[in-house]
Amino acid sequence: MDDALAFSALVLALSGQLVQEIDFRVREQGFADLRPAHGFAFARISCGDATTADLAEHLNMSKQAAAQLVEELVRKGYVVRRPHPRDARARLLALTDRGRAATQAADEAAKAAVAPWREALGERRFAALVADLTGLAPAGPIRPAW
Repeated sequence: MDDALAFSALVLALSGQLVQEIDFRVREQGFADLRPAHGFAFARISCGDATTADLAEHLNMSKQAAAQLVEELVRKGYVVRRPHPRDARARLLALTDRGRAATQAADEAAKAAVAPWREALGERRFAALVADLTGLAPAGPIRPAW
């Protein structure tokens, strides 16, 4: 197999495994009404100054689909809408205490899901892998600056 194809397949497999593991652990922590897509929405909302249009762009979905997602998260008590200070038509999105708790649960789940990889590689190789991936990953609202 071509190295580029192998790399793609391996990164996608690890990504899928990571998403499934985080989802399972978040559900175990009492957030059974969430889906992985919600976590990607929370990542953008938690960066601040997010509107439904910003969320649509971040998630690569239509504004209508993003509005439905926001409505679901509001109804479930994870997100609130607040007045936008510069645009009377727009609303800023913010996580509620429950939304922040779910985000914290996801952070803990991510650490636990990656722990076997860290152990298998050892601290030095794991740190080097993180550094390499940091150089390859695009900057943006889903990837904070560490």
